[in-house]
Amino acid sequence: MCSCIVGRVSATLAPAPSPSPARPAPHRRTRLLALPEMRWALAATVAFLLGLVSDVAGMPVWVHGILYAVAYLAGGWEPALEGLRALREKTLDVDLLMIVAALGAAAIGQVLDGALLIVIFATSGALEALATARTADSVRGLLDLAPATATRLTAQGEETVPTDALTVGDVLLVRPGERIGADGTVLDGVSEADQASITGEPLPVVKRPGDEVFAGTLNGTGALRVRVDRDPADSVIARIVTLVEEASRTKAPTQLFIEKIEQRYAVGVVAATLAVFGVPLAFGDALTDALLRAMTFMIVASPCAVVLATMPPLLSAIANAGRHGVLVKSAVAMERLGETDTAALDKTGTLTEGAPEVTAVTPRPDSGLDADALLALAAAAEHPSEHPLARAIVAAARAQGLPIAPADDFTATPGRGVSALVDGHRVTVGRDESATEGGTVVLVARDGEPLGTLTLTDRLRPDAPATTAALTALTGTAPVLLTGDHAGAAARVADATSLTDVRAGLLPEDKANAVRDLQRAGRTVLFVGDGVNDAPALAAAHSGIAMGRAGSDLALETADAVVVRDELTAVPAVVRLSRAARRLVVQNLVIAGAFITGLVLWDLIGHLPLPLGVAGHEGSTVLVGLNGLRLLRRSAWRQSAG
Repeated sequence: MCSCIVGRVSATLAPAPSPSPARPAPHRRTRLLALPEMRWALAATVAFLLGLVSDVAGMPVWVHGILYAVAYLAGGWEPALEGLRALREKTLDVDLLMIVAALGAAAIGQVLDGALLIVIFATSGALEALATARTADSVRGLLDLAPATATRLTAQGEETVPTDALTVGDVLLVRPGERIGADGTVLDGVSEADQASITGEPLPVVKRPGDEVFAGTLNGTGALRVRVDRDPADSVIARIVTLVEEASRTKAPTQLFIEKIEQRYAVGVVAATLAVFGVPLAFGDALTDALLRAMTFMIVASPCAVVLATMPPLLSAIANAGRHGVLVKSAVAMERLGETDTAALDKTGTLTEGAPEVTAVTPRPDSGLDADALLALAAAAEHPSEHPLARAIVAAARAQGLPIAPADDFTATPGRGVSALVDGHRVTVGRDESATEGGTVVLVARDGEPLGTLTLTDRLRPDAPATTAALTALTGTAPVLLTGDHAGAAARVADATSLTDVRAGLLPEDKANAVRDLQRAGRTVLFVGDGVNDAPALAAAHSGIAMGRAGSDLALETADAVVVRDELTAVPAVVRLSRAARRLVVQNLVIAGAFITGLVLWDLIGHLPLPLGVAGHEGSTVLVGLNGLRLLRRSAWRQSAG
């Protein structure tokens, strides 16, 4: 099962040769039961539970016997088939050994134990297959941001063409509300583009002649003429997909290393079992005695206890984190989170809330207005607008209980602001084209006379300073701030959260490269982000956590964990919980190893009765299982969050 998952990951995430990467064929999100692995695992689980119920209820043996047999077949046929195929290629993996151990348990009457082992492996493989399929869906779905067609301007006029047919030098007409079809440069027109999916900037960006625009970003209220500067296959969005695919494939060497360990273990146990059977037989032992000793060896040497030594702590930690609003996608992800020694954080939507707020109201001394009157006047003019800045100004006025006068003759000019008649006066609110401590400044004027300014900034999460301090204490290194926003905004957030390593103005590939630079320096990096632009960094990092409230689909699918409740303090808490789980894993492995070693030596040196061997094997399994379940306690999360 482990071996075939590696192959599936590579095949699923590999770029398809067709159609063009600029616009793939429509696809659907993989459903839970659409995967055959999930259906077989569900069938095995249901059959096992029904068999267990019928067994406990005292029904005839043939009833639960048939149900357990169904569980064996449903959950075991695929790893058994893969194991046999591996044998034909002269390799042996631990999955086949698990099937043999399960059948061996059934052969000596431990049908329940064998069926449980089958169900555990089938469920694990199904969850890995689902995670892989969902990630691939989201990666390819990202390309749907780019429109299917674009309006190209020619000497004969306008023509509608597929975006994947565009070439460098083409000139596009982008109407208000349309998505831009290719990366390029504005030749004519003024508008605002919502490019949060690329740069992470929380506010629409004014676009004028000479400015760069990106495929898939949303044009505002103005019309633009755009020259295509990149082939659609080389657009920023297409490169994001490539980066995610490449980063996902770089995890394969770790899986290959695990396969080598499994291979050696499986070969060793099989060889030892044959020796335990053959050597005594050669020296005159009875066939039944030799077979019984070998079967006992297979049972006590089987890695059931080792499997449960690892999974209960990690799965208990996953369940506990889930109760507190953190979705960790797999046991592997939970284990890896604890290895973090450096955190890298996105700004917009991660350390900040991704929405502007009014932080300063500054009337001119000669305006005759106080701060409340200036804010109320600006809110009256902005009230009809749907712009994020307008909503923030109106919200600030309402929060202070200020009256908002009705406005007439409202107009909005892209990149300039709004104008409206308020109480018979022409009031304008527009960008002052300046920044104060990383904020956006708007100028309020009445009948052409400046009255004052409003400063708006992206709201810092209240728990951001505590989170960065906790991560610093946890890892011994202050987090790194990686953002696509401008340096002023990044510096303001860094000052508020005591961060010193700040890297601003980064495109998605720059964020991923920054993560790789940290890793090349020997750091084990946890990246925390929320947007499409964060997906390459989430995939490149050793571990990734996505903020779930406003997180993009790709970020949520690429990350190893999702903070569903959007509480930033959950990030250091889940890292601590992972470390606690890793400590329990080590404890359990020591316990399991001690039991297996003791029982194997007893069987080889002395005479281990089969019932006692099974009891010792099952006892060690129960012991490590109960030890791992300690992390289900709510106090475990409180200690991690403390």
